[in-house]
Amino acid sequence: MHPIDAQTASEDAASEHGLSAEEWQRILELTGRMPTFTELGIWSAMWNEHCSYKSSKKWLKTLPTEGSRVIHGPGENAGVVDIGDGDVVVFKMESHNHPSFIEPYQGAATGMGGILRDVFTMGARPVAAMNALRFGAPDHPKTRHLVSGVVSGIGGYANAFGVATVGGEVNFHPRYSGNILVNAFAAGIAKADAIYISKAEGVGLPVVYLGAKTGRDGVGGATMASAEFDDSIDEKRPTVQVGDPFTEKCLLEACLELMESGAVIAIQDMGAAGLTCSAVEMGARGDLGIELNLDSVPVREENMSAYEMMLSESQERMLMVLRPEMEEAAKAIFDKWALDFAIVGKTTDDLRFRVLHGEQEVANLPIKELGDEAPEYDRPWVEPGVASEMAPHLFPPPDDYNTALLKLISSPNLSSRRWVWEQYDTLIGGNSLQIPGADAGVVRVDGHPTKALAFSSDVTPRYVEADPFEGGKQAVAECYRNLIASGAEPLAATDNLNFGNPEKPDIMGQLVVSIRGIGEACEALSMPIVSGNVSLYNETNGEAILPTPTIGGVGLIDEHEKMARMDTAQSGDAIFLIGTEGTHLARSIYQMEILGEEAGPAPPVDLLTERYRGNFVLSAIRGGYASACHDISDGGLAIALAELCLASNIGAACDPAITYPHAALFGEDQSRYILTVPHEWASMFAGNCEGAAVFFEQIGTMGGSTLRIGELVDISLDELREAHEGWFPGFMTGQER
Repeated sequence: MHPIDAQTASEDAASEHGLSAEEWQRILELTGRMPTFTELGIWSAMWNEHCSYKSSKKWLKTLPTEGSRVIHGPGENAGVVDIGDGDVVVFKMESHNHPSFIEPYQGAATGMGGILRDVFTMGARPVAAMNALRFGAPDHPKTRHLVSGVVSGIGGYANAFGVATVGGEVNFHPRYSGNILVNAFAAGIAKADAIYISKAEGVGLPVVYLGAKTGRDGVGGATMASAEFDDSIDEKRPTVQVGDPFTEKCLLEACLELMESGAVIAIQDMGAAGLTCSAVEMGARGDLGIELNLDSVPVREENMSAYEMMLSESQERMLMVLRPEMEEAAKAIFDKWALDFAIVGKTTDDLRFRVLHGEQEVANLPIKELGDEAPEYDRPWVEPGVASEMAPHLFPPPDDYNTALLKLISSPNLSSRRWVWEQYDTLIGGNSLQIPGADAGVVRVDGHPTKALAFSSDVTPRYVEADPFEGGKQAVAECYRNLIASGAEPLAATDNLNFGNPEKPDIMGQLVVSIRGIGEACEALSMPIVSGNVSLYNETNGEAILPTPTIGGVGLIDEHEKMARMDTAQSGDAIFLIGTEGTHLARSIYQMEILGEEAGPAPPVDLLTERYRGNFVLSAIRGGYASACHDISDGGLAIALAELCLASNIGAACDPAITYPHAALFGEDQSRYILTVPHEWASMFAGNCEGAAVFFEQIGTMGGSTLRIGELVDISLDELREAHEGWFPGFMTGQER
């Protein structure tokens, strides 16, 4: 027996694997004896937070997951939503936070690889990717290194694999200095009658290993991702996986060809916990047992133990239940793509998970208890406190509005992300209609003459910190607005819930209450959650990240010729504000950057208003009224106008209604849009707004080369562009202002 496998399981060893004393006792009961060391590793892999969701399952069940278009909701590798004409969109978002902080290039790269496999495991060809990235303070000594590594890792993998990166987020805050967030999103298109799931069916059928060889990289990665960081971070580097996008591209093509052949009964990506999780989930979901023989597993390193093989998270691997009569044809496909194809086990009828290695049985465990009956906790939590409303007059105005606007648009969280997305291939595949920098990424549905899909990723963590309920609602609402602003009907969403240690009642309260807000918003806006990920223990030495429940949304554009853009306003167009005058400055970028404070309540979200205005704006876009559209979010009206002008390269003269100037310009009130309307249609559009009882104001006209807002702002586009585009390149070269 290998020396690692010969180690003794014990309560101390269980604790080192992240298991509690109570969980260890339960494992002893279920195993019926002292588990082997390999069995301890298997239990820890299946029962850790990253794989079992033991702290969040109770609350995730409260989210709306069904809808008229939903084909597969949470529980599969990715969500599946009907887009008509026999097509479906398959999508999901997942985190790779801990690995990316330890080893930024490989952590981000393999996060990208994992989410792509989740999509094509279902039978879909990936067509779009996004990423939501949160880094620490720009002046932290590690931040520049982490940004460089993560962006390079995402680009290096997605570009080589051949999927367009069409959107995402990049933000900075000191609370991420010890624990960055890397949330990866991918979407693919498939036929509704050709979706593949992970539920094994049939007894005595071959279990087949597909793809790359197994190595020692990533051993214990899921357990590492389920614990806080401390000063021993560097010791965890071996737990980070190593990716190969070219192998993944071959795996994609081989899997899709294999699926088309009809050989596949069930298929599962080897992601977190690798061979263990994929085999257990396939068997447990099908109410079957699985027997594996590790002697047949393709390996790239000598003398690997059973423990290492079962917990390795080597990338670009799949596990499949095969129709036995098609073994030869299936193997030929993988031989053609120079990938491993090995029968490593079989399905059984005894509900046991048995693992053989070197002619010895190293594991024999109850598969249901391992899989879908992992612990479920109702952890103690406290209702978060909510600050009282703060009136606009309580916030000092800036000394100079031109200076304030330039400072905001050149700040770390509002400056252009061009430095980032120009490292990504945003056009590969030839179907991208809108790329990063727009409200939403848009990709044409290949093979359909008019349809397109829109994608957006959103959350404002400072709002969630202030009020998890309103912040959760706002994350969904902003995602909804970005899809609407592109001319898309919002269909469904995926979530990536990033929080600190759930064993702390205040952190658990943030999670519980934000899920409540997300659920309410998803219900009101008809955006069911169809897939997602929970990432907890995002803390270093006891300091938690900002609560960050990222929402990834997908929308459908029936006629892409009618989609809206931010860069298509024309000189002479009338500018309309849909919504009310800005009033809310608490938790705003203005408060943070100009006043140096973060205090007060989050802006409230009226979901009925959100939906009503969204429906109106979508009708206006589809009716051909809007020459351009942009939602109003961070930085308020002034930033939205500046971004619209820079995108269209046309100035604007505006004179909006103003009660408190700094609140009118920089307030972050919700449910608001800017639309530009051709001059000859402006009166008719205003009449439509009145007839629909939608709050609106015609605030100005596009034209010239200067942004003017009343008597407060008068800045040339050249000066705005220099400020907007300069910060990120300067930061990355150490020459930021």
